[in-house]
Amino acid sequence: MENFEIREMFENFESHVNFTKNWIEFWLARDLQKLLWYVKWDNFWDVLQKAKISCNNSWYLISDHFADVRKTIKMPKWATKEIADFMLTRYACYLIAQNGDPRKSQIAFAQTYFATQTRQFEIIQQKLSLYERVIARQKLSQSEKELSKVIYEQTKSDKNFALIRSKWDTALFGRTTKEMKKRRQIKWAKPLADFMPTLLLKAKDFATEITIYNAKNKNMSSENKISQEHITNNLSVRKTLIDRWITPENIKPEEDIKKIKRKLETENKQSLKKRK
Repeated sequence: MENFEIREMFENFESHVNFTKNWIEFWLARDLQKLLWYVKWDNFWDVLQKAKISCNNSWYLISDHFADVRKTIKMPKWATKEIADFMLTRYACYLIAQNGDPRKSQIAFAQTYFATQTRQFEIIQQKLSLYERVIARQKLSQSEKELSKVIYEQTKSDKNFALIRSKWDTALFGRTTKEMKKRRQIKWAKPLADFMPTLLLKAKDFATEITIYNAKNKNMSSENKISQEHITNNLSVRKTLIDRWITPENIKPEEDIKKIKRKLETENKQSLKKRK
């Protein structure tokens, strides 16, 4: 996510905050629906209901965070219609974001925005970069599971998946998985991808998605064909990076993604407790 995109979303969310007479901040559900890019109210309504359940499961009163404020809107030919809307606390908005579609960049931003106690753009930007890395890692895991599934469905075997994955790492890094872990002082039992920065996670994911697409559309029926396809795609991604003066094996590793995820979850819970 580029800085200008984060800035634009930040300003959009800031412009839609409201305050009660007692200066308690709130957002309207209909506004939040648009901010999170939900075109249909029915789809957003489903997320809203899940958020209410999460609120109840946390032993908080739903009515304290989701206040019904049904309103009347104008219709054609001077008719009117009553529609549902809600005054949402910061906590309610956070729960909605937590139950939203994680593939949307607006959802990732909202999770950070509503969990952050301070309204400083720079702090939100910093936390969002961590969220982006977590989401990129999750996306790569999903793509690799999908590729494993494709290999099994089209070759009736995926027993060598872990072994051939090392070949793919070699294509991208110019070194085996074992060599890369030794170079970065990563324990053998831990996945190499858990220490990759967002750029490399997205690069690996891109190569994986191309392989999935070609394996399906070209109906590749052997493990070797699919493996060679993926090696080719990783080599292509490596060439693109090097052409842009980025050498994959020289990029410094980052903190274990599992620790980052736990840290973000803990900070969010602590921050939200202070807000309530």
